[in-house]
Amino acid sequence: MNGTEIPGSVDWGPFGRPLFNDPSARALARVGVVDVGSNSVRLVVFDGAARSPAYFYNEKIMCALGQGLSETGKLNPQGRARALSALRRFQHLAEGMGIAPLTAVATAAVREASDGPAFCQEVLEQTGLKIHVIDGLEEARLSAQGVMLGWPGAYGLICDIGGASMELAEIAGGTVGRCVTSPLGPLKLAAIKGGKKGRRAHIRKVLNDLAPQLGPQENRLFLVGGSWRAIARIDMARRGYPLHVLHEYRMSRKSVRATLRFISETEDHEKLRAIAGVSASRMALVPMAAEVLREVISVFNPHDIAISSYGIREGMLYQQMPQELRNRDPLIEACRFAEDKDARLPGFGRNLYKFILPLFASAPDERKRLIRAACLLHDVSWRAHPDYRAESFYDNMTRANLGGLKHSERVFLGLALMHRYTNKREGTRFTPMLRLLDEKELHAAEVVGKAMRFGAMLWLQGAPLGEMRWFPKRKVLELWLSKEAEPLFGEVAEARFNSLAATLGAHSMVKIRRDRAPAPTP
Repeated sequence: MNGTEIPGSVDWGPFGRPLFNDPSARALARVGVVDVGSNSVRLVVFDGAARSPAYFYNEKIMCALGQGLSETGKLNPQGRARALSALRRFQHLAEGMGIAPLTAVATAAVREASDGPAFCQEVLEQTGLKIHVIDGLEEARLSAQGVMLGWPGAYGLICDIGGASMELAEIAGGTVGRCVTSPLGPLKLAAIKGGKKGRRAHIRKVLNDLAPQLGPQENRLFLVGGSWRAIARIDMARRGYPLHVLHEYRMSRKSVRATLRFISETEDHEKLRAIAGVSASRMALVPMAAEVLREVISVFNPHDIAISSYGIREGMLYQQMPQELRNRDPLIEACRFAEDKDARLPGFGRNLYKFILPLFASAPDERKRLIRAACLLHDVSWRAHPDYRAESFYDNMTRANLGGLKHSERVFLGLALMHRYTNKREGTRFTPMLRLLDEKELHAAEVVGKAMRFGAMLWLQGAPLGEMRWFPKRKVLELWLSKEAEPLFGEVAEARFNSLAATLGAHSMVKIRRDRAPAPTP
């Protein structure tokens, strides 16, 4: 089912009521999703821009439903009781938020356990929540769609590890290709005899049997799942990486192998847990997940490895989106939503972008996209105290829950927005992050910020701001002001324009246009 199809039956399946009936929808109606996994049960409430949803609420309970499943064939009794308690709480929260009914799916543990149907019935009777049990291929497809929600144009192999299973799916050209499922979840691997050697032989055999079904997969490997994220945190700590955002964190095969050796050689799990910042129950799964990842990299030999914080829950939203909405840029949609919601003058960001764009006429589209995003966001944190506004912008941007944004691009946007409010960047607590940019990128971000800092002085609605013209070979920056904007060019505006020109190493010229004719070309 997609967002344009409404089944005639009362039961709309695992995706509940259609969320995106209007293909032009930008705002997402608040919606709750529950994922009953083999290791954890999680409620996520999405809100905000439909193409780039924000997490209004996020709660996870580690239940280990799949623990002991290989031996007993049933759900872990203690985990079952904890899961039922969590689902009662989630249902009450949903009713309090006015978002019931929740959309709930269950994966490997519930679908494989002999008492899985009885558990779902018990949940329905006690909470009114209907759990839809999906098979492994559907789980793989939804995880892949979740990656595509946050990573437009992504291509490569998705690897989603849960407690009792691991799914693989290929993506390319905005579509999901071949999907496979496997029993390589850590909770199941615990039952394999022969210790590390026995597990390694078992993991390698399973992956070698799956590899022909997928064919060569030497592009990017996208890792989805809590155990992978814990490994990524350890990799960040080992490398001294300055930006602690997991989504779109990139790793080389060499770096991952070094981190996996570090995990294997560290017997003190408390030390690892302190590094990763995860619960004891999650940390207990990491060593075996590391064994799986080592073999996945060996078998598929990916070009590089990236962490995706988006997975099955986000895939459930993507499933319902009409294609027109899927085609939109999640970064720009999120920035538009933020401007509409928080800026003092919504819509001014578009005018600001047009005003400063002549400075970046030769920039690639990827850079212009970031400049557009910066202009949309330039005023959304205006409520912050003036003394801390610049840092607030940088902090929010580098840590914001946004898709379609590499780490270097986060830092570029953060720095541009910092320079929107201050001329200097030295001596802040964010300085270590700046090493993710080279000198050319640092300078470009400063120019963007100072251009916005000046352009924001010409705060007009519905009237032309004027025009900036940049001649890089001659190092001349011209400002042609409209008649309406002329009174706004006071001392502070002039100082900001001159600061922009100085950053460009340019000679500045200011001219007043008495009519609306285009400025002459020298």
